[in-house]
Formats: sequence, structure tokens, C-alpha cells
Amino acid sequence: MKNFKNLLEHQLKNLYNTENQWIEILPRIIENISDERLKFIFIHHLEETKKQKKQLEQVCNDLDIEPTGEKCTAMEGLLKETKDFLSEVADINVMNAGLIAEAQKVAHYKISGYCITIRYAKELGYCEVSRKLQKILNEKYDIDDKLEEIAENRMNKKAMA
Repeated sequence: MKNFKNLLEHQLKNLYNTENQWIEILPRIIENISDERLKFIFIHHLEETKKQKKQLEQVCNDLDIEPTGEKCTAMEGLLKETKDFLSEVADINVMNAGLIAEAQKVAHYKISGYCITIRYAKELGYCEVSRKLQKILNEKYDIDDKLEEIAENRMNKKAMA
């Protein structure tokens, strides 16, 4: 990287790859969820993530950046943990509670990435880019809140029973 804009570009490509990896595994997660309300939340989250990916493509287009070409190894690690979890758990209630935890780990990773990228965009004077990224970040916070609520009020209690 030669300059600060290259660092922003790196972050955007990283986020784009992160969203792609998440989109790839979400259907497998959804098929392992037994609770209908939780399944609905994850299905909605998959559709929202696909829209966010398109919004990231638009942000990259606005900045003349090709979003592809980077592999997020941190996300690969998080998803390896998720795949391992899927293959190890037998109890459906533990599965539901654990998949919430796995999704929240991913959400928190993505939230930190968006926060960093928004800061870089603001510092470079890309107000519209930072506004678009902030919208995505707000949606990330929303899904994390929904997952937290259903974990605390429903899934964790079922898993403990």
C-alpha cells in the first residue's frame, strides 16, 4: 500500500470478501436451525446481507475500486469455527443457541471493519461513501440486537433445559 486511500481500498475489499463468505455459509446455517422465528431472522439477514453486498459494490464503483481480489483470512477462521460447530452439535436447542453465538461473532467482526472503513472514508473526505457505509453499519447493529434478544429471551433458555 502506497497511501491512505490504498488502505481504504484494502478495507473495502476485505469487507466485500467478508460479506461474500457470509452469504455462502448462511444457507447451511439456516438449514440447521429448528426454531421458526430464528430461521426467519436468519433468512431475512441473508437477504439483507445480499443487499449490503450490492451497496458495497456501489461504494467501490463510486471510488473506482474493483471490490474483488482479496481474501479475508480472519473471516475464513470464523467460518471454520462455525463449520466445526455445525458438525459437532447433536442437540437442536444447543444448535440454535450456538448458531446465534457464531453469527454474533461474525457480526462483531464486521461491525469493527465497517467502523474502521467509515473512519477512513471520513478522513479522506468521502462524505457520501461514509454515509452509505454508516447505513450498512446500522443494519449490522440491528441484526446483532435481534440475535441478542432472541438468545436471551428464548434460545439460551431452551438450550439449558
